[in-house]
Amino acid sequence: MKTQIEQDGIVTLTDETHNQLSGSDLWNEDLRPTTMKEHSWKGVNFATLWIGMCLCIPAYTMASGMMTLGMNWWQAIGTIFLGNVIVLIPILLNSHAGTKFGIPYPVFARLWFGDKGAHIPALARAIVAAGWFGINTWIGTEAIDTLLSASFSSWNGLAGHTAIVFALFWLLNVGVAYKGPQAIKVLGAIAAPVIGISAIILFIWAYTNSGGWGPILSAPSKFTSTREFLAIFFPALTGVIAFWATLALNIPDFCRYARSQKSQMVAQTFSLPLTMSIFSFIGIAVTSATIVIFGEAIWDPVALVAKFPPFIIFLGTIVIVLSSLTINVGANIVAPARAIENLNPKKITFAMGALVTGIFAILLQPWYIMSNFGNYIFGWLGTYGALLGPIDGIAIADYWLVRRRQMALKDLYEVNGRYSYSTGFNKNGIYALVIGVAIPVLGLLIPGLRFLWDNAWTFGLFISIIVYTYLMRGDKSVLAPGEYEEITLKTSEKPIIDSQTADPTITK
Repeated sequence: MKTQIEQDGIVTLTDETHNQLSGSDLWNEDLRPTTMKEHSWKGVNFATLWIGMCLCIPAYTMASGMMTLGMNWWQAIGTIFLGNVIVLIPILLNSHAGTKFGIPYPVFARLWFGDKGAHIPALARAIVAAGWFGINTWIGTEAIDTLLSASFSSWNGLAGHTAIVFALFWLLNVGVAYKGPQAIKVLGAIAAPVIGISAIILFIWAYTNSGGWGPILSAPSKFTSTREFLAIFFPALTGVIAFWATLALNIPDFCRYARSQKSQMVAQTFSLPLTMSIFSFIGIAVTSATIVIFGEAIWDPVALVAKFPPFIIFLGTIVIVLSSLTINVGANIVAPARAIENLNPKKITFAMGALVTGIFAILLQPWYIMSNFGNYIFGWLGTYGALLGPIDGIAIADYWLVRRRQMALKDLYEVNGRYSYSTGFNKNGIYALVIGVAIPVLGLLIPGLRFLWDNAWTFGLFISIIVYTYLMRGDKSVLAPGEYEEITLKTSEKPIIDSQTADPTITK
């Protein structure tokens, strides 16, 4: 029986199957597969999404942290570019699944962990996202608070002024998130050009007012040997990879709306590594110029904006708020809200998930994580990179190596479907995750194996790929040869269009 339709590389459910699954406990309007009509995102939408998310304060200051550890400017930029090229690979590999089958990340996780086991990788991603939500809310809070203090002399005298800003900005983020992923498409389209143009203006101002590039760009590396450099380079590279390792997992949440594989792949390939590298360079160049202009290096763009006249401070506040809001809603709310919703699709809504995410973000104390760069890149980024690397590896191995891009879409939404496995948990996925995390952790316990922990995301990813692929040999959940063709209607079989779902439907 034909249960799904493949048209131009996009798979959707038949109208009959769609109706049959609508009563399933694993189905709701947010988690169901997208229809052909909903595959509406063009390449420009993915480009503006990434540009909007990359043009943020953490990206601006990322290179500065590496330079404080001893790198010169081109070593820092090279590390950032390389890290983003590396993390782009799993992003594109997982994007393919979201685009082809129109499924969000928690549903994708059912494929390799089971319908109950999917809560493990989904909630792991959710915890990290909630942490990032708190970090970016705190960064935005500090920015707004600083700029208000520079504009109004009485602001600092107001009791609890920082807490007031945090609460209001937190509400703004959660409020926008209520609109769901489609709102991010609009937000990105607004934020990307506004923030991009603002960064260019700041860059031109710095260059013209300093009479050149300033001393930072001419400062040499502080490392006296290759060994000293590599001791910092590898954990820094892991930190850069981990910066977007979260999106490498839940990128299907966005790519499920892509018009085609080509559009999302080309847009993401160019927008992510180039935007991160160029924006980090702007941060370095502007900071270098501040030494000439103000007599000190000002890495924090908020502190820099505070030195301008009130009107410029006002415009700068809008840009910084827009930047923090874009990355927060796009990268840090969708995934945990979906994960929480997936716990009980019939009772928990996306909006409820967004609210829970916001509350949990406060409990993670983002002000402590951002208290110093060591906590940030070695504690926060390094630790969750060790967790997400193996999950990325399992997702890639399952879709590309085990199932070879073929699955029965309806079984992802059936409680007793083939992807429920025997108990709702795919034990092979759990075993691969534990091994992928445990081996890098040995680097924390055994000094001679420290390189394992310094490269935890990379080692965890490859270890889990190997282990999972080996354990899944001959698994019953994998479609038999020819079975995909039996359940899939190709466009050449002349589908008709259902007026309600805009999906092709087989002719009875």
